[in-house]
Amino acid sequence: MEKFILSCCSTADLTKEHFNQRNIHYICFHFELDGKQYPDDLGESIPFPDFYKAMQQGADTKTSQVNVTEFEEYFESFLKQGKDVLHVTLSSGISGTYNSANIAKDSLLEKYPDRKIYILDSLTASSGFGLLVDKLADMRDEGKDIDEVYHWAMENRLKLQTWFFSTDLTFYVKGGRVSKTSGFVGNLLNICPLLNMDSQGKLIPRQKIRTKRKVIQAIVEQMEQFAENGFDYDGKCYISHSACIEDAKAVAALIEERFSNLNGKVEINDIGTTIGSHTGPGTVALFFWGAVRE
Repeated sequence: MEKFILSCCSTADLTKEHFNQRNIHYICFHFELDGKQYPDDLGESIPFPDFYKAMQQGADTKTSQVNVTEFEEYFESFLKQGKDVLHVTLSSGISGTYNSANIAKDSLLEKYPDRKIYILDSLTASSGFGLLVDKLADMRDEGKDIDEVYHWAMENRLKLQTWFFSTDLTFYVKGGRVSKTSGFVGNLLNICPLLNMDSQGKLIPRQKIRTKRKVIQAIVEQMEQFAENGFDYDGKCYISHSACIEDAKAVAALIEERFSNLNGKVEINDIGTTIGSHTGPGTVALFFWGAVRE
């Protein structure tokens, strides 16, 4: 019997099987593909290869977050069962979901004053968000109560290191995050930007690296520099990717080679349709526990 409901959004980019196995509930974002609406339901409505192939062929994408009404209905389904809720959101640095969830919480607490609803801003994204929720599931399963889990997360969420690189700037240009000139020159010169998330959960460009081979080395070097206990790191490591599994496997192989005390193998997941709508194919993200982000 679960002591409380642990929940997140589909943008945590873990598999449905993973969520079910760990007893983590989730609510889906939404996206449009050439004007047709779908739920961001972990690749069920549209398999990820089909989604990214459509993007490569010129399909237009648009995303929308979970709204207040959806959150109210979702949370209330648990409150009616007499359950407290800890819900973890996509970073407020890139989405307004945290605010929507809080508005829903405030409304519901007037109706359910004896219940607890905690809304936690993950300050990260994709499977890094998933890695955080997975840790909270460990704590819940160890018997810790909702207050302990929430306060631990608030104190430690910035220790979750979040690094990205992209080998294709086409969709960064399309979304207005990179100018057309910079995108053209970047693709022409084979430049792969390396980014991370700062303490406010915003994506910050850190390096411009030429060639895929070098950026794969560079992202692993960030783990060497920032991982908890350095090469003795014994936590979990997650990677997510958008239609570039071989690049993700190359990063995972280097990590498993250099960090012999990892807690299991590196787990590789797909970047889902919400985040993938903005990155396009060709992005790899790396997540691990380490130094506090600045």
